Amino acid sequence: MMLGLAARNPTRPMIRHWSGGAWRSTTWRDFALAVASIAAGLRARGVSPGDRVALVSDSRPEFLIADNAIMAIGAVTVPTYTTNTVADHAHILRDSGARAAIVSSARLAARLREAAGPDGLDLLICIEEAPDTVSWAALSADPGDLAMLVAEVQHIPEGRLACLIYTSGTGGAPKGVMLPHRAMLANRKGVLPLIQQLGLEWSGACYLSFLPLSHAYEHTVGGSLLPSYGIEIVFSRGADRIAAEFQEIEPALVTAVPRLFEVLRGRILAGLEKAKPLNRALFERTLALGLRKMDGPPLNILERLQDAVLDRLVRAKIRARFGKRLVAIVSGGARLDPDLSGFFLALGINVLQGYGQTEAGPVIAVNLPWENRRRTVGLPVTGVEARIAEDGELLVRGGLVMDGYWADPASTARTLAIPPGESEPWLHTGDVGTIDETGRLTITDRKRDFIKTLGGDMVSPARIEGLLMAEPEIAQAVIAGEGRPSIVALVVPAENAAPGAAERAVQRINGKLSGIERVRKCAVVEPFTVENGMLTPTMKVKRRVVLERHAADIAGLYS
Repeated sequence: MMLGLAARNPTRPMIRHWSGGAWRSTTWRDFALAVASIAAGLRARGVSPGDRVALVSDSRPEFLIADNAIMAIGAVTVPTYTTNTVADHAHILRDSGARAAIVSSARLAARLREAAGPDGLDLLICIEEAPDTVSWAALSADPGDLAMLVAEVQHIPEGRLACLIYTSGTGGAPKGVMLPHRAMLANRKGVLPLIQQLGLEWSGACYLSFLPLSHAYEHTVGGSLLPSYGIEIVFSRGADRIAAEFQEIEPALVTAVPRLFEVLRGRILAGLEKAKPLNRALFERTLALGLRKMDGPPLNILERLQDAVLDRLVRAKIRARFGKRLVAIVSGGARLDPDLSGFFLALGINVLQGYGQTEAGPVIAVNLPWENRRRTVGLPVTGVEARIAEDGELLVRGGLVMDGYWADPASTARTLAIPPGESEPWLHTGDVGTIDETGRLTITDRKRDFIKTLGGDMVSPARIEGLLMAEPEIAQAVIAGEGRPSIVALVVPAENAAPGAAERAVQRINGKLSGIERVRKCAVVEPFTVENGMLTPTMKVKRRVVLERHAADIAGLYS
């Protein structure tokens, strides 16, 4: 697919990235020629069909080139986060059996070499210069035969293993998800009607890529799905630049994790505190009317007129911050609180919540801009069957589903299980949810994350944490209470929050909770970050790690 698109659209821009103080463009022809060259270099150095090759790089053209070159010669890509610890890398190298690795920097080369241990790696390639590695320039010295490679890849069966993507590991050691070419192609087919209805196919639109390409979502969506529709991929320079890049790049689509929305809302509200009283009043009225339009009751004639005026006075200025061509920001990676998405929707920013899993290619469902039900994760994409099991778990079936977990038949059997009375397996997502009469999915919790208190009550931590983090004074929150008499919370105050503000926010939320859900006490703790091991690289909180690290704080709340 990718090499065929390059042949038909050689001069079209495919990738844009920042290098040497300026934006650089890679055309489809540049991409295809580089893939042929790297494929030849890998073969010459002994990489054979079925070999696993670790790919540890920041988002840059070389990542996509290496990824496609590895798969084109029948080998298997193992994309891995640059933020992984040495122990993380060691687990993945050992578990996958990868004997070759491509890294982007000397620092990562040293880390992979340490992770590989005394046996070492057979082949270590570095995109930038690094000692004792094969350089990217040396690997690409042979131009390769593009025509022969194009002819060869025509015969790759769609069921062949394309990549091993290791899950984020919020609850244990990451497992290697076996995704065949079929799964990613099924995702492309499933999303195609949406892209066509938006009029984005080969339209000159671009996508601002913010998540790491080693993440399952970005690996499929940013790595092949959106490029295959002719949408240019622009790699963001990072979270600290993304606000400026909205205006600079003017993307049509952006993907983000819920944490980014929390940061953006915090910045908007912080700016509002410095605004004149009249401007604050106009903003608050705009927000209130926007929420009313979504949730009811319907606006009367006077309110509709007010809303139209405020659309020009307030919403137009906010939309301008996100660029003139923005169609939607799609949230993925974790549950997006409806109040958080409602904040942006009421201000005229089209935020769409989607849903997926690494084990499903990973796109399962997404809301539509013209039919956005923010309290759901939308309709399953084309080709996806979904149902709810008797215990409330969401089950999924279709071409997008993985082949299983690498070298882990027991976990595979549990996750790809055959329900009673049926003959075919379904993917057991581990998520608890519902399907309404229109077919839309709502995810309420992780099946294994329910807390059972000492009194036998079952409490959903995700619901309480979502409500807490919707408060502007709270940046992060984790609920505890398993086997305890009541619920307590670990909270991280928002940046610049006043002393005691987070605790007061907890008390406000208690007014919205039932008796068994109320937070009896809370402890203010340091932020959960990737660096301290309490966030995954995709900004998901590692609940188990947080609870273990703060066991003393939690015990103190019950003393």
